[in-house]
Amino acid sequence: MKRRIALFLAFCFLYCLLSGCDKFNFSKKPAEAPKEAEQSLPVSGPVVAKVNNYPITLESLNQEIEIYNAAVPAEKPEMKITTREQKLNYLKNDMVRRVLLYQAASGRGYARKDEVVRALERTKQDLLVMELIKQEADKIEVSSSEIEEYYNTYKEQLKDPEERQIREIMVSTEQEAKDIVVQLMQGGDFATLAQERSKAPSAKDGGDLGYIKKGTKSAQFDNVAFSDTLDTGKISGIFKGTDGYYIIKIEGKRGGKQKSLSELWDDIKRGLTFLKQQQRIEALMGNLSKEAKLEIYEGEVK
Repeated sequence: MKRRIALFLAFCFLYCLLSGCDKFNFSKKPAEAPKEAEQSLPVSGPVVAKVNNYPITLESLNQEIEIYNAAVPAEKPEMKITTREQKLNYLKNDMVRRVLLYQAASGRGYARKDEVVRALERTKQDLLVMELIKQEADKIEVSSSEIEEYYNTYKEQLKDPEERQIREIMVSTEQEAKDIVVQLMQGGDFATLAQERSKAPSAKDGGDLGYIKKGTKSAQFDNVAFSDTLDTGKISGIFKGTDGYYIIKIEGKRGGKQKSLSELWDDIKRGLTFLKQQQRIEALMGNLSKEAKLEIYEGEVK
């Protein structure tokens, strides 16, 4: 996406730079391009324009328009290029102008400037690295048995996260907690006792924490609150937390549904594919590093 945005900004800059020239006279015979600007890449598919014998293909036009459209803000769909007339305008007013500037720059020898040569080399490196990674990644396959094995191994972790609605009472001493347990056993209302006795910030809400997931509170709290033996409507025993003695009540449960293999198939496949791609690239890097002659002059890094 960053590359697409950069291309979009570059296109906008060129358009603004050249907006003073509304139209080209395409009926005239073009002047000869400088030799440095002559087309050297193979031409594939229909040619939609030539600029001093430099061909612009339909494939290149469509690729640029695709990148341009992807960079258009979602709130401004009217800016997208969708019609044949708009494509022709883009070809004439953007691509042709850019080729003319490229030819002029090449003719002046700018391609031989040191900073340009270095920038071109960096771009070449980036493109070749991307192509190498793509070629290596495309060799990766994930079998059905691997997907099934992953699902069976991590089935529990692949559940929807369970949430529980919990009320808490937290007091400073174990004796206070025991007194509250006695009141609860005698029919006392948990929410009322929480408001009256709890030292926790939730006391003002009758101890209600709402629906929470594991990890919201301490490990000691989770061990009790998310125990399989503590059902909805039940009250826990007293347990010591990080800042006092707790009694909790489960008001409700939701989530925790086990998803089927078919529901998770595509997600697991994508995850395993990415993992195997990373492993393949790391293995390739390891082999290349072993075979390469590497010299790093740390003392020169200031």
